Amino acid sequence: MGLFEVFRDTIFLKEDSSLAKQIDELKAIRDKVKDKDKIDKDIRLLELGLQGEKEIAFELKNANIGMYVLHDVTLVYEDLKAQIDYVIVTKGYTYLVECKNLLGDITIDNQGQFMRSYEVRGKKIKEGIYSPYTQAVRHKDVLKKRWLSKRNMLQVMLWEKSFENLWYKPLVVLSNSKCLLNTKYAPNDVKKNTIRVDQLVSYIKKDLEGYDRDTYSSKKNMLELAESFLKDNVEEDYYNVASRYKNELLDQGNEKVELNKKEITIIKDNDVCPKCGGKLVERKGEYGDFYGCSNFPKCRYTLKK
Repeated sequence: MGLFEVFRDTIFLKEDSSLAKQIDELKAIRDKVKDKDKIDKDIRLLELGLQGEKEIAFELKNANIGMYVLHDVTLVYEDLKAQIDYVIVTKGYTYLVECKNLLGDITIDNQGQFMRSYEVRGKKIKEGIYSPYTQAVRHKDVLKKRWLSKRNMLQVMLWEKSFENLWYKPLVVLSNSKCLLNTKYAPNDVKKNTIRVDQLVSYIKKDLEGYDRDTYSSKKNMLELAESFLKDNVEEDYYNVASRYKNELLDQGNEKVELNKKEITIIKDNDVCPKCGGKLVERKGEYGDFYGCSNFPKCRYTLKK
């Protein structure tokens, strides 16, 4: 950056979230489903996740560091997909954030496994959860595969180490600041890159202090990188919780159900997906109408109309 140019703002290029959309979709069909307890639980879980992401947004907006931020970014490479809660572009690292809003305390063992401990009605419960750090690393792996596919051999030889060590960081942020995080025996990479939300700003500042200032990115380069994430984001390709209830709605005689901002119309009861046995439905896509499996995204069978 220029000697007298000081960039300290936090600029969101994308602030909306698929969680908010899914909550709205569930609330729209709530009165039409029989199992109110189940759908209310799904709504509460999504609201908890959304609240956690808002906690991160609040910290970032008050960071006074200088960054571009994108919320809820989906990147696709061939049959791989990375659903990144936050992409944070700074003049040093770009962070690929996996956000978790978990009740209870978190312990990470020497194998990198995450354990959650909490209490319900006086009963102490301890359970393992899928590693959010593994998820964050997979986000980076998908990003790297995309990057490699656009580079020649010489570029890969010159810049691959920078990609791994200087450009991108997987980061887990636990948005429940009341939880106790025990990383005493965790592997070093997991320990260094798993933090609570109230540690996020100081974590980034410490990283920048240790970063080679001669390699700091300019504000222009930061914006270009952030805009590339925005351009590559796949807006509509997210797992839709409301799809769990579509069969019940269809059994009640609803010919059309709006899920994931797409109108789904049953073709015929006997038109089934040859891959999984699900119902074929008519969908509207970027390149026109087509038939797809109602069990998407678990099944990706399609048929041209």
